[in-house]
Amino acid sequence: MNKKGFTLIELLVVIAIIGILSSVVLSSLNSARQKARDAQRVSNLTQIRTALEMYYHDNGSYSNPGWAWRSECNAWGGFAANDVIPGLIPTYLPSFPSDPSMNKTDNTSCYLYLSNGTDYALIDYAIVDPGFSYVSKPTFIDPTRDSGSNPCVYEGGALWSWKVSSSGGACW
Repeated sequence: MNKKGFTLIELLVVIAIIGILSSVVLSSLNSARQKARDAQRVSNLTQIRTALEMYYHDNGSYSNPGWAWRSECNAWGGFAANDVIPGLIPTYLPSFPSDPSMNKTDNTSCYLYLSNGTDYALIDYAIVDPGFSYVSKPTFIDPTRDSGSNPCVYEGGALWSWKVSSSGGACW
């Protein structure tokens, strides 16, 4: 007997294999997207830190907009991106970067800046991104926001921001 075509069982097996392979590929893509967003955050914070150091070198102080946190997010002023750190754009950065998951209305994944002219702190506040881990980049851990009692030391508590700062701004 000459058989033409596939049996129902053969078709179901092929469909099951395709389904399994596609779920593996999709999970790999989601992981790659998460890593790309994390790399973007690290790059942004590093670029801003470098720009602040260049500003300090040229002006003898850090940009000092007054003793208050500034951000694009509503809870900290809702500033235009280029006004978060006055004097930085366009001389030291072409434009002010934002966290790839920023939500200005919910005040999550926001870059916040504080300076007294002598020191500064820049934090990526309340990062909301599925799969994100604050401890994935230990040099960016913000010990001030770890639910601990010592603002200058990471005590292993629940984190809610990454930070770059001058030495004097490390505990803000």
